[in-house]
Amino acid sequence: MASPGSGFWSFASEDGSGDPENPGTARAWCQVAQRFTGGIGNKLCALLYGDAEKPAESGGIQPPRAASRKAACACNQKPCSCPKAGINYAFLHATDLLPACDGERPTLAFLQDVMDILLQYVVKTFDRSTKVIDFHYPNELLQEYNWGLADQPQNLEEILMHCQTTLKYAIKTGHPRYFNQLSTGLDMVGLAADWLTSTANTNMFTYEIAPVFVLLEYVTLKKMREIIGWPGGSGDGIFSPGGAISNMYAMLIARFKMFPEVKEKGMAAVPRLIAFTSEHSHFSLKKGAAALGIGTDSVILIKCDERGKMIPSDLERRILEAKQKGFVPFLVSATAGTTVYGAFDPLLAVADICKKYKVWMHVDAAWGGGLLMSRKHKWKLSGVERANSVTWNPHKMMGVPLQCSALLVREEGLMQSCNQMQASYLFQQDKHYDLSYDTGDKALQCGRHVDVFKLWLMWRAKGTTGFEAHIDKCLELAEYLYNIIKNREGYEMVFDGKPQHTNVCFWYVPPSLRVLDNNEERMSRLSKVAPVIKARMMEYGTTMVSYQPLGDKVNFFRVVISNPAATHQDIDFLIEEIERLGQDL
Repeated sequence: MASPGSGFWSFASEDGSGDPENPGTARAWCQVAQRFTGGIGNKLCALLYGDAEKPAESGGIQPPRAASRKAACACNQKPCSCPKAGINYAFLHATDLLPACDGERPTLAFLQDVMDILLQYVVKTFDRSTKVIDFHYPNELLQEYNWGLADQPQNLEEILMHCQTTLKYAIKTGHPRYFNQLSTGLDMVGLAADWLTSTANTNMFTYEIAPVFVLLEYVTLKKMREIIGWPGGSGDGIFSPGGAISNMYAMLIARFKMFPEVKEKGMAAVPRLIAFTSEHSHFSLKKGAAALGIGTDSVILIKCDERGKMIPSDLERRILEAKQKGFVPFLVSATAGTTVYGAFDPLLAVADICKKYKVWMHVDAAWGGGLLMSRKHKWKLSGVERANSVTWNPHKMMGVPLQCSALLVREEGLMQSCNQMQASYLFQQDKHYDLSYDTGDKALQCGRHVDVFKLWLMWRAKGTTGFEAHIDKCLELAEYLYNIIKNREGYEMVFDGKPQHTNVCFWYVPPSLRVLDNNEERMSRLSKVAPVIKARMMEYGTTMVSYQPLGDKVNFFRVVISNPAATHQDIDFLIEEIERLGQDL
């Protein structure tokens, strides 16, 4: 990898038109910088090119050492008079950066070099000739580098090297051939938004300290509720650290709605509560039950059909069984886009049952919620508007950088009543603005990251139609993969029929197993195929795709597509790579 300070300008053209030593180019670059950054751009260009009064030399900077890394110099004068010429990271530490006295110049130089490292990584992420992963076993990485923490500080040269090393071994989750997780891709506007929120470094609990971000959360959650189908976007909601926490919020609020006394008196004051969810649902429902004191045994798993959809008749049967035992059904969690099969539970039928038995209906649409943005595919969530709460993770199908998960609640004020503690040192009642915008008291967290800005800025940049095009493309790519392999020699589909989501589940059967009868020995040998191919994928670094067993089905591949950078050629490559890596098994 190139050294810090060289990366940004490595994209210059060969004719010198991008050369920072060309004064005309430098001025052109400055004009662009000023356009987007205003005064900061003016100041940065003045510091880099000497076009304005230079700041005073930073005290304590030692003469440059030949073997040490220096910040990139863009000065066209010889001998060099650029302010960056005196910056040698080997003699600088974090204490020399802002807010240190005279720390502005080394800070700008250091952050520019960090930015160069990041920009190199971004460009490589989309380069198909680069590896998805530079895989090393844990013990190798531990032995190759000293990751330990010391009492004494390291210099900034070493800090920049740590930045490079960390990204060198990071998984390129935005790579067009990374199909391993539900959340993939790297959106440039979302990335910029994430940088901005880290720079702002504020908390989401009051309008007082996060005025714009709080308002953006308000308008974004309202828009999401409108898309769900709640009249006028009415209701409530919050952005949480992930879908698992959003699902736990739903359980917490559903319990409070039925038994508000549980807030003060605890579980001892309420009867045995029972929640219901499908056997293909996310593990977070049981985890939430454990955390809330409801207990994992109180989460009843409902049977699914061969496509992974909850069977409504079994749901009703199990609700009646619980009531006959004297238990109290309090929540049904239907899934819109299961983790493995990508199945959508029949929400209309589930809603009818919940209404009949007066049970809170939650929809875990963490994975499938993005389809609400598509006119072509939103029918798969028909009935979601009848839910009492919905989990929707824009960081999955919509490609928003992690983390970005929303819990939407149909009844306004319920979340506030459930969670508020009215801490007087934070939520004072005599503030001079509308206190309804102090949203922190309805959250479980006190400190809460600004997750909304990534989604809001991407939505402004793409529009709803842009998200729709993104989602439609990913669904089309999944169908393309399915159509190629459904009748291809060496492939067996895990379930019949076209997938509802972008999850494509299949076995690759090597030539040695194709002649065997479908018996226990064949299943035992087939179960070992996907793990070996996956290991080889990672060691070569060419692509990544997940595998898992499910029920009585042995290990199979699950390809998921949510990265808009992927193309038909990447799907073709994936198939060919699976065959190349598995032919000899």
